[in-house]
Amino acid sequence: MRYCLPVLALALAVTVAIPSLSGTADACTGVTLKAGDGAVLYGRTNEWGAFDLNSRVLIVPRKHAFIGGTPDGKPGKRWTAKYGVLGIDMLERGALADGMNEKGLAVGLFYLPGFTQYQIYDPAKATQTIGPADLVMYLLTQCGTIDEVRAELGKIVVAAVPEASLGFPAPVHLLVTQPDGAAIVVEYHEGALRIYDNPLGVITNSPNFDWHMTNLRNYVNLSPIAWPDKKIHDLDFAPLGAGSGMIGLPGDFTPPSRFIRAVAFTQTARPTADGPDAVYEVFRILDNFNVPLGFAEGSDLKTPARSGLRSSTLWTSAWDTKNLVLYYHTHLNRRVRMVDMKRVSFAPTDAGITAFPLDRVRAEDIDDVTPKK
Repeated sequence: MRYCLPVLALALAVTVAIPSLSGTADACTGVTLKAGDGAVLYGRTNEWGAFDLNSRVLIVPRKHAFIGGTPDGKPGKRWTAKYGVLGIDMLERGALADGMNEKGLAVGLFYLPGFTQYQIYDPAKATQTIGPADLVMYLLTQCGTIDEVRAELGKIVVAAVPEASLGFPAPVHLLVTQPDGAAIVVEYHEGALRIYDNPLGVITNSPNFDWHMTNLRNYVNLSPIAWPDKKIHDLDFAPLGAGSGMIGLPGDFTPPSRFIRAVAFTQTARPTADGPDAVYEVFRILDNFNVPLGFAEGSDLKTPARSGLRSSTLWTSAWDTKNLVLYYHTHLNRRVRMVDMKRVSFAPTDAGITAFPLDRVRAEDIDDVTPKK
């Protein structure tokens, strides 16, 4: 989810004012890498500087039943999980920010404030309606491929259902990735569904995805190759240090700047052999997008809601869509942990969804290697 809450959300395809949370901003970044053996890894940072989202790992069994939300509180669309899902939720209510199913389809949710208008809600079609917080769970439990995602999105209405924990509908867009590397971005703009192919596998936040792709044209000069030496009269000028080919790469944390950096880093990433090797590279790239607490929210960090936060980047995840493994670390513990979906049972169970915290111990796991006397 996001590192900051939006100032605006749009309901029923009509712009409405949404209360803002001071000292917050959007900063989640998603990237995709492909290893030499064909393994595709989708990774992302999850920023939220207002309060701890208390995210958990969820194990969703097959045949689990769901009911979508509607703006007027009527029961929405009912569905049953076709596929087991491993995901990371937010606000301890089962709404997924990130996840992958048994087929290796991965979906990530990213904020899109100011540019999202959901579909018009018709109470007569309540049974076809879900809210934005239902989207990730719906697609992962129902779809095995991007083609199936496209088909399912055409059958449902995604309406502006207020998120109970926030008090307003969350404006979001999605990055959907399948194991062969194909990816799409799903947005709702001007009351209509829009789906974009995403061959670069990168996503940030506002404005809309097509704007970011156009903005890339302003940075076609960027290159991993240093500028050559230049001679002026009898003077020789050489670039100062490495990286001169990337002069002009934006360094701030706004979504447009992060999008450019994410493309630059992924397009120049070192070749990797397989999924486990690519995990290293995904985390190294995403380290460049960690937001220190206070850097973008301002210096007023003493609010009770921020107690215990050590970073605006609450967690960072990497999903190996070939080997079906989740890797992650958190703002409380940078040690990388993993969940192997191949060793998880997704068989139907009366126990329902299983949840456990990202951090078993909310402290840094530091290995003391001081030589013993």
